Amino acid sequence: MMNIAVIAIGDELLLGNVTDTNTPYIAAASDRIGLRMVYSCHVADDAEEIYAAIDLAMSKADVVITTGGLGPTKDDITKEVMCRYFGGEMRKDEAVARHVEEIFRKKGLPMNELTATQAMVPESCIVVENAVGTAPVMWFELDGKVLVSMPGVPREMRYVLDHEVIPRLCSRFELQSAQLHHLFIATEGISESDVNTSIETMADDSALRRVHVAYLPQTGYLKLRLDAEDAELLGAAEREFYSQFGVYVIFKGDITPAEALVNRLRACGLTVASAESCTGGNIAHQLTLIAGCSDVYQGSVVSYSNEVKMNLLGVSKHTLESYGAVSVEVAYQMAEGVAKAVGTDCAMATSGIAGPGGATPGKPVGTVCIAVKTPSGTTSDVYHFTGGRSEVIARATVKAVTLLLKGLGCQATRLS
Repeated sequence: MMNIAVIAIGDELLLGNVTDTNTPYIAAASDRIGLRMVYSCHVADDAEEIYAAIDLAMSKADVVITTGGLGPTKDDITKEVMCRYFGGEMRKDEAVARHVEEIFRKKGLPMNELTATQAMVPESCIVVENAVGTAPVMWFELDGKVLVSMPGVPREMRYVLDHEVIPRLCSRFELQSAQLHHLFIATEGISESDVNTSIETMADDSALRRVHVAYLPQTGYLKLRLDAEDAELLGAAEREFYSQFGVYVIFKGDITPAEALVNRLRACGLTVASAESCTGGNIAHQLTLIAGCSDVYQGSVVSYSNEVKMNLLGVSKHTLESYGAVSVEVAYQMAEGVAKAVGTDCAMATSGIAGPGGATPGKPVGTVCIAVKTPSGTTSDVYHFTGGRSEVIARATVKAVTLLLKGLGCQATRLS
């Protein structure tokens, strides 16, 4: 299998002003054609740092992709470093110049001298069209290896990667035949060390011992990725995994818990609503990130105050006074109330203390009561989450979703 390395260029990445979403996107796209990621790094807008990173990456991988540093401003120095590394002088590419001029003409904006420099590229590169931006994409070859210099703007990078670079890499290296097979399984209630220990005790010829298992801890659950070059071996490993750990599996696929829930509700012909206090609409947010969720998700009530709990969800004043807003009794009534108000088969409800204040005796920060309603009934329980406010909200959101997934357990086996 061939290797790939990624270099993300820019001071903003090192300072934390911008999150690097390009590297994982490139890694996933490369994996689909059989390129194995062996190295990635972030480097500053510094010529010597960029040069050293290129040299190291070229020593490690067959393909290197760089992102960033291709703009027209003085801190964008990637092209000059590429020229130094691969040789030759800078030249004006007339096709790039016409493309940049056309983009500015359509926008009704005047060209300036800095923008015009976008057409300057090293003589040693092949220019790859960037149909969605002004920064030229540059393809270099040296000693049988390829380096592709791409823009850092995610929208541009993704378009050019998918439409130009990946097809060219496939053609250049005949990569289609090297594709790995993957299986993603999400579990809850078992640690990665327990899974690993159990697998290590299996016989050497067991399928699970013969595939690569990657442990990918997520907020509130554990995702595992099983890799194999042979589809039959992966299928055997999956069967072994379910035989050993099936009780902990909550869903399959490289998806989020919210996506898994939407898929399961859709397959079951059921609808859902949410009543949220401490999660403040985050459950609704996670569900509505999914295109097409409207066929199962009907709506939410963010009942932050007791008055909203009583007036919109039908939570009784007696229950609130007797048990407090953060109680399994209130969460139960919230779930029942939102399902009735919105008219759904299922519901999730949360009421808790996300912090940093609000703790009371017996109810520390991180205490969250969660209720889920399914056609089989409603259950409510109390949970304790660690971390800051945002982490408590995130963990409570995932827990509510996975509880509903488990509540639909009779469908889970049929749909998995």
